[in-house]
Amino acid sequence: MAGAQTQGLERGHFDIKPPKVLIVVSPYYSDIAAALLGGARTEIEAWGATHETVEVPGALEIAPAIGMAARLGEYHAFVALGCVIRGETTHYDTVVEESAHGLTILGLQGHCIGNGILTVENEEQARVRAEPEGQNKGGGAAAAALHLYQLSRRFARPEKALGFLQGRLGASE
Repeated sequence: MAGAQTQGLERGHFDIKPPKVLIVVSPYYSDIAAALLGGARTEIEAWGATHETVEVPGALEIAPAIGMAARLGEYHAFVALGCVIRGETTHYDTVVEESAHGLTILGLQGHCIGNGILTVENEEQARVRAEPEGQNKGGGAAAAALHLYQLSRRFARPEKALGFLQGRLGASE
């Protein structure tokens, strides 16, 4: 479905080998995670990209997992999916701030990451945001990661040849 809009931007296409996306999801709230995952996978496939999925225990483990995978150099973009629902203690604030901070650091290091970690007051808010027929935050996170990947290719420095260019040795101009 080329040309469809995602997050107000045109859905891109790739004139080279399709990018490989790693989805890192915390299934702590399994029904919410499943909805986020469905939206993300659908969006990635609509872009013509490929994807793999790994699970981690909670939102705080998402950024470290992405960092480990990024060091392998096998993935072009990453999608972070999870849900944090406010409880009775300040632990919510810690998880929300630190999970976002971890993803921000990775993004500033040049990794293309879409943040689909929901931070909500209750399960109903989470459901509305997660459902592909609702706000589709999983699909939005996937689109963000792929848009960033497109930008990274646009801003990449062209590789410079080292040594002599083939066929130019001894040529006078």
